[in-house]
Amino acid sequence: VLLAVYLSYVGLGAGVLQALERPVEVQAAQHLLQQHWELLGNHTCLQGPALQRLIEGIIQAYKSGITLQGNTTSLGKWDYSGSFFFSISAVTTIGYGNLSPSTAAGRIFCILFALFGIPLNLVLLNEIGQLMLLGVQHCAHCLEEVFHWQKKTSFLIKTCALVTGLLLFLLLPPLLFSDKEGWSYEEGFYYSFITLSTIGFGDYVIGMNPDRTYPGWYKNVISLWILFGMAWLALVIKFCINFLE
Repeated sequence: VLLAVYLSYVGLGAGVLQALERPVEVQAAQHLLQQHWELLGNHTCLQGPALQRLIEGIIQAYKSGITLQGNTTSLGKWDYSGSFFFSISAVTTIGYGNLSPSTAAGRIFCILFALFGIPLNLVLLNEIGQLMLLGVQHCAHCLEEVFHWQKKTSFLIKTCALVTGLLLFLLLPPLLFSDKEGWSYEEGFYYSFITLSTIGFGDYVIGMNPDRTYPGWYKNVISLWILFGMAWLALVIKFCINFLE
């Protein structure tokens, strides 16, 4: 029965997503094909295969974090802060997919790094989550002693912890992303949840816009936000699991 409910839920999600996203995909494909033929028609010196190779090269370079800026190219995202953020996304299993090692040595190191880094990250998240729970329980215990409430205090503290977590990890960060990335609030909220839940589609990633200048503290603060936010969201998901079970 549980398997049937699971498959039905996933199937329902697939149907809704197909209905919402498929028409936009078809329209974008038709528009791209139209632009392709217009470019070849207006510039007869261009050849189809050569243009195709150029497009593929641009796509591959973009995946590596390199973009064209006039007659020059921007550097990739493998500076120390970018590499640090990639390391965080690897051990947290977010795996945005927008950046990946291209050398054999880098790929082998990434495997070994993640092999030991993922368990270390899980242990750290578990400890952070336990500290959060202890903090909530300690506050509830103090209020019980002061006001001699039991059920009301426990419910009030849990509600405050949930609201505080929502503000710190889901509702306020989109304002920062709107300022630094130029995203809308909806896009920032979407990125926040997709990141903290470790889904990590990679359609939105911070610090990747070559037209923007990012402060040095930006990625470091976001890395800490990811760690504590994942621990908080894991507690919420654990509560949902207990409720479903």
